[in-house]
Amino acid sequence: MYAIVRSGGKQYRVEEGALVSVDHLTGKAGETVTLADILVIADGDDVKAGKPALGGAKVTAEIVAQGKGPKIQVFRYKNKTRQRRARGHRQSETTLRITKIEA
Repeated sequence: MYAIVRSGGKQYRVEEGALVSVDHLTGKAGETVTLADILVIADGDDVKAGKPALGGAKVTAEIVAQGKGPKIQVFRYKNKTRQRRARGHRQSETTLRITKIEA
């Protein structure tokens, strides 16, 4: 059984017991989070899809860790003018363990 969940404007395919890194969610490690924006739930050949989301479906997850993603280098450059600017960015992210998928 798997579900497709929308969190932070992105979509993730999740299964029970899987670890998923999503954009930052409020909470501390060990707390439970409910994701209510479920787009698809599939159990074998039985597939339920919402328009755009399924009503009454939810995915329960436990926060494993709060952290930062990989560093991204941003470099802006204009030729012939000696304009250069280098910056770095690390996006905050939350690691979730999916505990339950409810249709």
